[in-house]
Amino acid sequence: MTIWEHLEELRARLLRAVIAVLVAFVVMLFFTSDIIEYLSDPYTDITGRPLQQLEPTGNIVIYFRVALLGAGIVVIPYITYQLFMFVSPGLTRRERRWILSALPFTTGFFLLGVAFSWFIMIPAAFEFLIGFQNDVLANEWTAQRYFAFLTSIIFWVGVSFEMPVVLYVLARMGLVGRQALINNWRFAVVAMSVVAALVTPTVDPFNMLLVMAPLLILYMISIVLVGIAENRLRRALDSQDT
Repeated sequence: MTIWEHLEELRARLLRAVIAVLVAFVVMLFFTSDIIEYLSDPYTDITGRPLQQLEPTGNIVIYFRVALLGAGIVVIPYITYQLFMFVSPGLTRRERRWILSALPFTTGFFLLGVAFSWFIMIPAAFEFLIGFQNDVLANEWTAQRYFAFLTSIIFWVGVSFEMPVVLYVLARMGLVGRQALINNWRFAVVAMSVVAALVTPTVDPFNMLLVMAPLLILYMISIVLVGIAENRLRRALDSQDT
């Protein structure tokens, strides 16, 4: 394939992913009101008060933001599949087999990250943020900031949970090594800090640490998995030589 044919292939794959997101987005619009009510529960359960809305179009922005989050969660397996289909022509049969077998695990780890952020990270963060100096300052959160924070954390923590699986597959393909991850841990920490700063809609260090902590743990898990993948790859190559 020429460079233009590759670009045309990429355009077609991206178009299919966008269409899938749009279809899922339209479907999610019918369930968004219930989802918004469910996502508001952590705040209302702790404070006993509803969220504040200070902007005329704020409700509409929140409605579409939550619908887009739901659409992204629903179609993430299809988007991953399209990415695989784009790169598969340049891979060997063994490499295609490893990537295809990893697709269910990437989806599972993404959903695991979403569940982790919702059931563990979010309640702990809200308990701290709402209770911090509440005897001096009244915590009256606006709905738009609340959902901006919530949707960013849920989606990007879900994406970050895919890191161990992706690195494991790359290691089985011989593209990543355990020692390289260990030697470059400083660069990884800097990259995680940048990601945490981009993901969190606020600039306080607590929210950045809230995102960075699971990223660091996942990076250490990735080192272990990459080491296992290297050993298996080495044994497979040795068996082929013999």
